[in-house]
Amino acid sequence: MRYHFITGLPRSGSTLLSALLLQNPRFHAGMTSPVGSLFRGMINQLGAGSEFGPVVSREQRRRLVRGLFDSYYADQPGKDVVFDTNRMWSAHLPVLMDLFPGAKLIACVRNVAWVMDSIERRYRANPYETTRLFNDDTERNTVYSRVDTLAQRNRMVGYPWAALKEAFFGEHAASLLVVDYDLLAGAPGKVLPLVYEFLGEPEFTHDFADVRYDAPDFDEALGLHGLHKVRAQVAPQPRQTILPPDLFEQYSKLSFWQDQTHSRASVITAKNHQKQ
Repeated sequence: MRYHFITGLPRSGSTLLSALLLQNPRFHAGMTSPVGSLFRGMINQLGAGSEFGPVVSREQRRRLVRGLFDSYYADQPGKDVVFDTNRMWSAHLPVLMDLFPGAKLIACVRNVAWVMDSIERRYRANPYETTRLFNDDTERNTVYSRVDTLAQRNRMVGYPWAALKEAFFGEHAASLLVVDYDLLAGAPGKVLPLVYEFLGEPEFTHDFADVRYDAPDFDEALGLHGLHKVRAQVAPQPRQTILPPDLFEQYSKLSFWQDQTHSRASVITAKNHQKQ
């Protein structure tokens, strides 16, 4: 069993990509798994300053972390490739490359202003929920406070954005593929062959008219119904933004992946329609 990883910004196609990859009987993929959180908890328990840090060797830690993956995915017999999804993996490429030499990281991205717009739409579509995205009324008061909260470096949008920037310009960037949501949704037949090429996997014929994925229990617990529901038909959904113009302009300027001058990452964007 080989492991690859899916990461990137929220509301940028990672669930759609997983749903498409699931059509391939050789692959297993899904929404965010708990493996990343388990990994972080284990490292915290065994790291410097912890009770057990001095008695657990580096090789033992490595085996324990590897065991998390193998144990969690042990109920996927017959799958040649597993894609584990977590937005934190962008910030942990060194451990992934050590554990799984040759593994690839696919990061789904989108103009950050449209990410904020999409989350705001889900918030407004659930007007009788407070949602766990915000800690108090100060954070959820207005669209300005909500967007600013989401953009903080440890929150839903700011954290994966900063983590991906770290990976994009880091020493393992050659193992990273950035996939723009607009192109994935608008031309999946062009994007998927490039993804397979990057992974070194034989191509598979996907059905872009019948894509199925939903996680209503998870979304209900978060207080944002429909967050992970994928439309059956893969197609772009043109619309006007509901963000105030100044907010939209502010967050439209954060697409650092459009300039690959100082990065060895591969990028599939609507801007150039090819892998750089």
